[in-house]
Amino acid sequence: MKLHQVKKYSRILIMSIVLSSVFVSCSSFIDDLEPIAQDSDDYFNSPEDYEKALIGAYDMLQSTYLNILTIVGASDDIILGGDPFTYDQPTLQRVDKMDVTPADNNQLRDIWRFMYAAMGRANYILEFQNKTEFDGKDEIIAQAYFLRAYYAFELVKFFGDIPLSVEERNGVARITDKRIRIGEQYDANRVGSIAQAYALIEEDLKEAIALGLPTFTTDPSLKYKITETAAQALLGKVYLYHGKFDTSKFSDASTQLNLVINSGFYSLPPLSNLFEKSGENGPGSIFEVQYTSVEGAGWGCIQCSEGSYLPQNNAPRDYTGPVYKSGWGFSLPTQQLYDAYADGDQRRDITILEPKAINYSPSRENTGYFSKKYLPTQENENNRNGSDPLNYDNNYRSIRYSDVLLMAAEAAAQSGGANAISYLNQVRNRAFGNNSHDYPYNGESDLLVAIAEERRLEFAGEGHRFFDLVRTSKAKAAFDNYNATRPDQTAETAVTFDENKNEIFPIPLVELELANALSTWGQNPGY
Repeated sequence: MKLHQVKKYSRILIMSIVLSSVFVSCSSFIDDLEPIAQDSDDYFNSPEDYEKALIGAYDMLQSTYLNILTIVGASDDIILGGDPFTYDQPTLQRVDKMDVTPADNNQLRDIWRFMYAAMGRANYILEFQNKTEFDGKDEIIAQAYFLRAYYAFELVKFFGDIPLSVEERNGVARITDKRIRIGEQYDANRVGSIAQAYALIEEDLKEAIALGLPTFTTDPSLKYKITETAAQALLGKVYLYHGKFDTSKFSDASTQLNLVINSGFYSLPPLSNLFEKSGENGPGSIFEVQYTSVEGAGWGCIQCSEGSYLPQNNAPRDYTGPVYKSGWGFSLPTQQLYDAYADGDQRRDITILEPKAINYSPSRENTGYFSKKYLPTQENENNRNGSDPLNYDNNYRSIRYSDVLLMAAEAAAQSGGANAISYLNQVRNRAFGNNSHDYPYNGESDLLVAIAEERRLEFAGEGHRFFDLVRTSKAKAAFDNYNATRPDQTAETAVTFDENKNEIFPIPLVELELANALSTWGQNPGY
């Protein structure tokens, strides 16, 4: 079985003999990394073994919808609504209000467990990367390094200075290329700082690029594969985040992001179908998480899903109508976000659904709006093979070309590089269909402020806003403004954002206890 033969619309079979984590159970994240039922001495003896193991590492990308639906509400632009009479998902809603404790948030614990399990699958490959030689192995190892970096980046964004096994290779600190086995968790510790964690991730991505990844291709059967430009884009993003702690990283970010732009592979397609199925894997996407409609998950194992329940999460409650399907009504754009779009900005119509003339049930903290991106449609439903709401096949656009342009604009503005205004205006031109809002527009004077606002409008509802606010040290001001300008604000609905605390989330208490790390890792500050 060749990796390239695994297509989006075929069921990806996860074989327990090659996975470091098939089911994430009630044990600690370390226990979840232990391989099941297969001795490595009997494996990694053929190209097919490596390819199957890589499929397993890819498969955990599908569980990242949980990361997105958790973090979308942790912003000043989206409210996590849900049932209007009861707190049907109180742990999600506590994330929304920045009222999270270490002991009671299953969603955050799942992110911790799933991402560490995903890293374990990549590590299983890397641990035995030298066991068998064959043509094409370098590309497999490169993809494993990318995936490990991707999962680690998710963990750092949520939890900050995370525990990792680290070693020195060729004079450079690196994440250890091996699984952490049961008992070894007691020796693991935090890497030392968020900046150091970013540096480790950067090294993985640099190695992935050096080993050789495939270039851009229009072959639809290969669209799921990590490309060289995807690695460059992610590396540029990590450098941009690292820039909060080391401003020299902005220049590094600019270099990587310009490589993607100058590749000539990508463009800004029309907005009309950007988040529709017809717009999947298009020229505006650099990396997408591929989902299928094949039923594979249940409530006892949501990480087993090959589909996403982000659409079900976003859709209006009890909706009836010709286009969309009913859902749980959790993702509610605020009036402030709606008003932030200027007249003529086409992004408002693809971002915000106004169900004022349709039948639906208002959600908790009803705003009159629902997130429109990734909504389930009647067409989706008719084409689904699974009946469970965990199995919608809408791809998540993880890295879009507009993201690269705006990151490149920010990196250039921060480092004194060129083209910042040009990159910003390319995104604006697509949004308005003309250059009438080119920077500087309507008295704009601060380029970085303009770029930040453009990111807000371009990526609303996609899970970037909270992290953007944190890395630019603007979160406190944004939430204070949210509380001050919301007309129906109450003590119950206000967001309490404490600086030097709420920039990251608490490490789940049970994970600290299981790793016997209450005194070694310690809890994140303020929790």
